[in-house]
This record gives sequence, C-alpha cells and structure tokens, in this order.
Amino acid sequence: MSTQQGQEKADQPQTDAKVEGAGQRSRARRNTKAKASGTVDEAKGTRARSKSEKAKATKTPSTRGSGARAKRAPSKKTEAVAAETRVPDARPLPRMLARFREEIAAALMKEFEYTSPMQVPRLSKIILNIGIGGEAIQNSKAIEAATSDLTLISGQHPVTTRARKSIAGFKVREGMPMGVTVTLRDRRMYEFFDRLVSSTLPRIRDFRGLSRESFDGRGNYALGISEQVIFPEIDYNAIDRIRGLQVVIVTTARTDREGLRLLELFGVPFARPEEAASAA
Repeated sequence: MSTQQGQEKADQPQTDAKVEGAGQRSRARRNTKAKASGTVDEAKGTRARSKSEKAKATKTPSTRGSGARAKRAPSKKTEAVAAETRVPDARPLPRMLARFREEIAAALMKEFEYTSPMQVPRLSKIILNIGIGGEAIQNSKAIEAATSDLTLISGQHPVTTRARKSIAGFKVREGMPMGVTVTLRDRRMYEFFDRLVSSTLPRIRDFRGLSRESFDGRGNYALGISEQVIFPEIDYNAIDRIRGLQVVIVTTARTDREGLRLLELFGVPFARPEEAASAA
C-alpha cells in the first residue's frame, strides 16, 4: 500500500508538468492568433482611413446640408440672370417717352392745373388689328399673310382672333379665324408711336391731317389705315394684296379734350378746326 502511494506521488509531478506545458502552449497559440488578428484589423483600419482621406480630398462640397443649409454653387442660368440684373439697360430711352417726361407732362400740369403728377394723362397701350372677314373663307393663307405683315409693323407676334358664334348668312362658323391683333405696351408702344407719327402718317397719299372726331368719349383715339404699305417695314413686292388695319391709341385721359391735347403735344398731325369744318 505504501509502495503504490509512493509511486503515485512520483508520477504526479510529471503529470502536472505535462498539463502546465499544454496550458502554456495553448496560451501561446491564443496570443499568436490575437496578435495576428490585431495586425489584420490594424491593416484594415489603415486602408479605411486612407480611403476616407482620399474621398475627402476629391469629394466636392454637398449642396444639401442637415441643419444649416449649405451654400449652393450658382448655376449658369443663375449667373446669367444675375448679370442681367446687375448690368443696366444700354438701350437709350425712347424719344417719345423722354419728351413726355421732360416737356409734355409739365405743359399738361400747367394747362389743366393738376395738383399731382399722377393726374397727368399718358399713353397706356396701342392696339393694332387686321380684320380678314370673308377673305379667310376663300383664301386659307390670308391669316398667315396678315400675321406676317402685322409682325413686321409692330415688331411683336400677333394673336389670331376667332369668331365667337356662327352666322349662316356670312358663312361664318364658331371658332373660324377672322383676323389678327397685337397689343403694344411700354418701350415698344413708344417706339411704334414714334414711327407712326414721324414717318408713317406723312406717307399717306393726299394727307390733310387726322380727324378730331375719332375719340370715344374717354380720351381714346381710333385711327383707320386703308393700306398697310404706308409702313416703311412692308416690302411692296412681297405682299399678296392690300389690307387695311385699325390703330387704337389708349390713354389714361378722363375726357376727349385732355386726350386730344396729349396727342397734339406728342406731335400727332390733326386737321385744323377750320379745315375740318370746310371739309364737312
């Protein structure tokens, strides 16, 4: 019994040494694996940091921001609009508008004793109208020719007017094109009015002045022109036929007397009262 116990005690240190050696080997393996995994993670982190730094260096600033809005890079259209707003209009002021501001407004205030400059009558708009009527039924290209003529005269593309209801006696159906019209305002209005007074009306054959009786009672004047070729913009050899047109000058005058005086100061060639009476 004592011999077996002594042998077991002699074998126990060897067993403990084996167990301890196995434990040390397992710990060494774990340490080696941990070091290897740490090296891999460190390498991955280094690659990720280098990629993020490259992306930050090459990435443009985003136009969308969370919280405070990021400043947007101006587009070409925005820059063009900003340049147009910054640069003042290089075109000179229309001659008739400059004349109204410098001379006509002061003369009207003195003559009619206005208390405010806003009471002074002025031009509001000019309406040009060419009626086709029965010609549109026979000639399908009449509207195109009238549109071309009115575009050259006014410098603005006109609108086609159509029949509001059907009339059997005139062979007119609802929606059929019956003419073209255009409305001029601001700069184009004053430029057309200048051409009308300065160069167009003097080209009328046997011209003896415009009638003073063509006002509508509220200071607006209507003028009928029988031939569109009196306008210098129209080429006589390029038209298909002679057409007339109507010119309506709309003013802010409250009475015909104020409207007549306004147009007289603008230089509209009205017939003299004695000549109008003798012609009547």
